[in-house]
Amino acid sequence: MEKPQLDSYLLVLTTCPDKATAQTIAKAVISAQLAACAQIGQAIESIYQWQGEMQVESEIPLQFKCSQSQYVPLQQTLLQLHPYEVPQIVAVPLSYGLPAYFNWIKENSPS
Repeated sequence: MEKPQLDSYLLVLTTCPDKATAQTIAKAVISAQLAACAQIGQAIESIYQWQGEMQVESEIPLQFKCSQSQYVPLQQTLLQLHPYEVPQIVAVPLSYGLPAYFNWIKENSPS
């Protein structure tokens, strides 16, 4: 079994205003093979400053697993589909994990 290159896979995190938006974005990203997997979480409460005022909003977390080489097109797709003016789009390198899982990510989010 091929050993994956460390730090060549990412966990990309965003939030959406509702489940329907998260599903629409997730399906578009997976259909375009920009990520191997999308996971939609349960509602969370976000508290943040926006344009000088404190906001308290319910949001849906959405995360993707992808090859590092797919990050730029994934980010561009998220920006096109996301309803927020400035959406959270952050990526965390996946340095350790099951090699077979990393290989599955590579196969399902080709560069």
